[in-house]
Amino acid sequence: MRIINLFAMSTLSTSLLLLSGQSFAQPSHQTMPMAETQTSQQNEIPVDHSQHHVVSTTAQTLVEAKAAPSVQDENANVNDAASAEHIKEHGGQIYQQTTVESKWLRNDDGEGVLKSELETRIGTDENKIFIKVHADDAESEQAEYDAKVLYSRNVADFWDVQAGLRYRNDQNREVDPDQVDAVIGVHGLAPYFFETNAYLYVGQDNQTSLSLETERDVLLTQKLIVKPYLDLNVVLSDDSSYAQKSGLSTAQLGLETRYEINKKVMPFVDVAYSYNKGNEETAWQQQSSSENEWLYGAGIRFKF
Repeated sequence: MRIINLFAMSTLSTSLLLLSGQSFAQPSHQTMPMAETQTSQQNEIPVDHSQHHVVSTTAQTLVEAKAAPSVQDENANVNDAASAEHIKEHGGQIYQQTTVESKWLRNDDGEGVLKSELETRIGTDENKIFIKVHADDAESEQAEYDAKVLYSRNVADFWDVQAGLRYRNDQNREVDPDQVDAVIGVHGLAPYFFETNAYLYVGQDNQTSLSLETERDVLLTQKLIVKPYLDLNVVLSDDSSYAQKSGLSTAQLGLETRYEINKKVMPFVDVAYSYNKGNEETAWQQQSSSENEWLYGAGIRFKF
């Protein structure tokens, strides 16, 4: 009987162990086939990555296409700004300067003349417009004046070529008081910094002449300045009613001493030696001989 009971107990224990082993093994047995199934499914399904590469390449191309114009515009703006700055630094800006001068000169005989000048220029360093007006009002005579309008083009360092027209008016003449001449010449700095204007005039009645004006500033101090100057007029031909003698017609060699109160107001004194060859005899005037005289005077100059 005891043997039977021990056998039954051992059989029951073995059954319980087998049941418990199946219950513990069952989860692992069910998990492994699922992992293997998923792995096999992933291996069996082909994935085409070329489409992803095409999409990414297309997107990158679109981004670059959108970005390219902005970069080009930025570069263009930078180049334009650099070009404008270069032009500004190298004479591309437009500037204007006007000089007004008036002086009273007397000769050894006590005869006086009031000389007035206006010069204005506007433009760049390469292209400018000059307007020059000169008037002489001698005692007991009516005023005579001339005005020039010149286009000035820079052709070399410190040198401009100029061309334009000159208008002359002399109310002391009974006929032909108005004259118009074509003008061509040069303006600039000669060696040793002599500011020079040289012009050729061609007008009616076979009037052809040359003029030369040159001057140089010599600084004694920052405000006290002396300026030697030379003005020449040469007549090449003249068949007008008030013809001048051919050759060196007039010359004036002078020394101006000015004091610059500032760069806009400059009073000065002037001493000069003058030569005038005289006029030819015509139906409207008598022949005159050459004259030499000293001139003394003072004046004031404004710049703005």
